[in-house]
Amino acid sequence: MKDHILLVDDNQEIIELLEDILENEGYEVTSSESGEHALNLLKQGLKPNLILLDIMMPNMSGYELCSQIRRESDLPILFLSAKGKAVDKVVGFEIGADDYITKPFDTEELLARIRAHLRRYERIRKHTEDHSEKDPSGSSITVLKFKGLEIHKETYSVFVNEEKIDLSTKEFQLLTFLAENAGIVFTREQIYDRVWGYGYGSLNTVTVHIKNLREKLERERQFIKTQWGTGYVFIGEKV
Repeated sequence: MKDHILLVDDNQEIIELLEDILENEGYEVTSSESGEHALNLLKQGLKPNLILLDIMMPNMSGYELCSQIRRESDLPILFLSAKGKAVDKVVGFEIGADDYITKPFDTEELLARIRAHLRRYERIRKHTEDHSEKDPSGSSITVLKFKGLEIHKETYSVFVNEEKIDLSTKEFQLLTFLAENAGIVFTREQIYDRVWGYGYGSLNTVTVHIKNLREKLERERQFIKTQWGTGYVFIGEKV
């Protein structure tokens, strides 16, 4: 079955160029010239494997569309934009983008990044389905409990002092990975490989997601410690 890519850009010339490139590589492509139209397609049941998204669009920007998609889906989202400043990339990663490619782009690099993210997403999906953690009785461990923190794996819910905290899907996966490996220090490279998978991407993604988790979780106590010169470690106290 062909991988399906949703392409969102208000520039018709860019759409036609990318359609030719992607279809020649064997992808199925659905194109949209506005964020509103793309969001409606998704709400109506369109199920792409990856989304290529421009930022500067009228009415609904790519940032806003990405943020809305992230409330419901963990599909790979790649920004493809002429906005190439570091601050633009940081904003993109903060709201949930998996990658950021600037225009004009190199075709082979774009295709390589698309392939890498599609492979990564498929590995994560299979790992989630096939390798759930078990307790000694053989039952799945669905709740991780720490002092002041509960992580409900089946429902993707997190509670701090019994108050539900809203996390993006990727923030939840990052927190769960660190919590399941409490006490172990991981470098940014190791975290990226384990949570996002191998391939192209920015290690700044890890830094941004750690920052977001701390802002949402660490009100009364610290859960994620920076090991200077090395990486990060989860230090929550099990109960």
